[in-house]
Amino acid sequence: MKSSWKSLAWTGIYIILILSLLTNLSLITALLLIVPVIVLFNILDTKGFMIHVIPVWIVAFLIHPIYLLMALYFAVPAIFMGRCYKRRATALRTIVVGAATILVEMLLLLFIGTVLFQFDLSQYMQDIVNITMKPLQDMVASNGLSTDLLPSTEDMSLLVDMTIQRIPYALIVSSFLMAIISHVIVRPILSGMGYSVPKLIPAREWRFPRSLIWYYLIGVVIDMIAYNSDSGYLNMISANLVPILNVFFAIQAIGFFFYLAYIRKWHSIIPFLIAIPVLLFPPMAIIGILDIAFPLRQLMTKPKR
Repeated sequence: MKSSWKSLAWTGIYIILILSLLTNLSLITALLLIVPVIVLFNILDTKGFMIHVIPVWIVAFLIHPIYLLMALYFAVPAIFMGRCYKRRATALRTIVVGAATILVEMLLLLFIGTVLFQFDLSQYMQDIVNITMKPLQDMVASNGLSTDLLPSTEDMSLLVDMTIQRIPYALIVSSFLMAIISHVIVRPILSGMGYSVPKLIPAREWRFPRSLIWYYLIGVVIDMIAYNSDSGYLNMISANLVPILNVFFAIQAIGFFFYLAYIRKWHSIIPFLIAIPVLLFPPMAIIGILDIAFPLRQLMTKPKR
C-alpha cells in the first residue's frame, strides 16, 4: 500500500510537470521531466510503470501533441538511466549513459528536422541574431546615432558561423548537465525510499588520465592550422575540441581544490567557493592541466623536512 501511494504521488508530480509546460516556468520544469520517470521506473515493475505513465502521456497529448513529444523525449533517457540504477551501475556510468542518450536524441532531432522538414540551422541562427539586434537597431535609429556603433553585416555573419561551429560543444555540455542534474535530484530520492543507489566518488578523488594532455596538444595544433584555413571540418574541430577539454581540466582543478581542502582541513565551504571562479574564469583550468601533468597532489602531501 505504501509503495502504491508513492507511485501515485510521483504520477501526480509527473502530471503537474506536464501541465507546467503551459506556464512561464516551462524551460525549467521541462528539464525535471526526467526525474519522476526515473523514480517510477525504479519503484515499479515494467507493467506497473506503463500503467502509471501512459495516462500521463494521454493527458499530455490532450493538452497538445507537442507536449506528448516532449514527455516521450525526456522519458527515453530517464528509462536508460533507470535501468542503470536498477542494475546498480556506477554513478558515472549512469550519467554517461543518460548524457549519451540525450545527445543522440538531439542529433536525431536535428537530422530529422534538416532532412524531412528542410530546417536550415544557419538561417535559423541568422534569424535569432536579427531578432536580438532589432531592439538595438531601433534604439540607434530613434536617437539619431551613427550606425557605425552597430556590428556590420560581416561581423554578424561571423558571429552566426562561430555559433554554428560551437553547436557540438553546446550539445555535449548541455547533455551532461541534464544528466548530472537528474542524478543529483534522483539519487537522494531513491535512497530515501530505501533503494541502493551508487553515488559519485568524492570530488577530492576526481582524476582524469594524462592522455588528456596529448589530446589538448593535438587540439592546440589543430587550432593553429585551422586559424588561416578554409576547411570547415578543421574549423569545426578547432572550435569544439579544446573547449570540451577545458571543461575536463576545470573539473580536475575543482577536484584538486577539494583535495587540498581535505588534506589541509579547510572549512567545507571553501572548495565550493573556489569552484565558482574556476567555472566562471576559464584560464583557471590551467590548474587542472598542471594537476594532470605533474604530481601536484603528492607534493602537497610530501612531509616537510
